[in-house]
Formats: sequence, structure tokens, C-alpha cells
Amino acid sequence: MKDQSELTIPKIHFDDRGELLITPSPVSSKHDFDFYEGKWLLRNKKLKERLSGCTEWLTFESTQEMYKILHGIGNIDNYLATFSGEPFEGMSLRLFNPKTRLWSIYWADSNEGILQPPVVGSFENGIGHFLTKDIFNSKNIVVLFRWDVRDKEKPVWSQAFSDDHGKTWEWNWYMYFSRI
Repeated sequence: MKDQSELTIPKIHFDDRGELLITPSPVSSKHDFDFYEGKWLLRNKKLKERLSGCTEWLTFESTQEMYKILHGIGNIDNYLATFSGEPFEGMSLRLFNPKTRLWSIYWADSNEGILQPPVVGSFENGIGHFLTKDIFNSKNIVVLFRWDVRDKEKPVWSQAFSDDHGKTWEWNWYMYFSRI
């Protein structure tokens, strides 16, 4: 099995207006996140600063619990951690669109109190790629979430940013999951 650094990122495409073109994999389904239901302990590895050439990684533990909603076409998780001695809570809302066969993953947290625009994508061969355009430190970027669930009992989530339309990527966060 390939490790995280050996996995390839699919080529990304944009339309004439500069919007991301995201197509589902042929096997995309509402069951793609079924592995995730339940309680998890996460070992986090996060870059101290993003898109700055930083090489210092912060490590910490967190917990997460996911449950299904909407008869299985959605799910919600609750993310709990402590940053600099302060409690932090985040949540993800994932929705599967049966017509487009794409997942949309939304994020909100106790720091900002807003629902972020979704990353959108699907799974193929145990790997899920989800993308969106965003702005980070006044830079236009593409955000990539990757779910590696080739081992459903030890999934890995990772995040990368690109400030050159996907030509290069900076991996800035990894979460290594184990069941509680």
C-alpha cells in the first residue's frame, strides 16, 4: 500500500470563468463515509504556518464522533481539541447529492462561527479527493481534502493548499484516526 507521500493528486480543471470542474468517480455513492460512523481518537500533525515555507509541525490529539443523517445521504461530526490551553470545537456537515454523485463537505468552528463553503468531490479506490477555491492571507488558493480509507479502521485525512492553480501543493495538516 502506498503511503501518503506516494499518492497522486488528480489533475484539476477549471472552466472558462475560472471555476473548478469536479466530476464524480464512477463508483461514488452515499455509502462512501459509512466507515467513519462512531467515535475516533485523532493524532494531528499540522504545519505551524501555512504557505510561508514553514517546516515546523505541531502535533496534538483530538477526538471526533460522526453520525449519519438524512437516511444516509449526509453525516455530521463533532471535532474536539485544545489549542494553546483553550477548548476548540469544530463540526463537519457532509452531504451526498444523488443527482451529481458528489459529496459536499462543510466546516464550522468555535473560532469563527460561520459555515465555510464546501469542498466537493468523491472517492475512488479508497481515496477521496475534495476541492474548493478559497482565499488565504489575501491569496487565491485551491484547497484539497484527501481521505485515505484503504484501511477503514485507520483512515487518514489530509489537507493541502495550492496558490498556483494546482501545479504545486503544500500539505499542511494530517489526521491519523483510530477507533475509540
